[in-house]
Amino acid sequence: METFRLLIGPDEGANAAQLCARAVLLFAFGILCIRIAGRRTFASYSPLDIIVALIVGSNISRVMTGKAAFFPALSATLVLVVLHRVIAVASLRFGALSWLVKARPIRLVENGEIDRAALRRANLSEQDLHEALRMEQCDDIRQVKSAMAEGGGKISVVRTE
Repeated sequence: METFRLLIGPDEGANAAQLCARAVLLFAFGILCIRIAGRRTFASYSPLDIIVALIVGSNISRVMTGKAAFFPALSATLVLVVLHRVIAVASLRFGALSWLVKARPIRLVENGEIDRAALRRANLSEQDLHEALRMEQCDDIRQVKSAMAEGGGKISVVRTE
């Protein structure tokens, strides 16, 4: 343990070489956390995913700069990532938990009609909606059977046939 402490330095006042050693170790630890948390953590961006990503990044940053004790901070980060994974798996099984931790889609357009109240709930402007439609090569709202603001933040579009 003493050798490891020499490698990473003290929690306050580590030198450049020790901070570099921390960077390498924390990079590997970050990869491990992402692998444990699973692909969805950074792919679908539910509120739960975002908060876990922010906290993991913050914790790793604090360890990197010596503002937090190395092992206690890594332990807390690992507990958080494992808890995220458990909640993610449990939300697949229990609908009530899923409802609490996942964002719900909001229908923005139905049969060519824009729901302006839904746009407000989704914090989107009509310009945002039209941009999303153009991204789907749809320039006429009447061609849209349905458009949804998905939980991950993207707008999905189903055209009329």
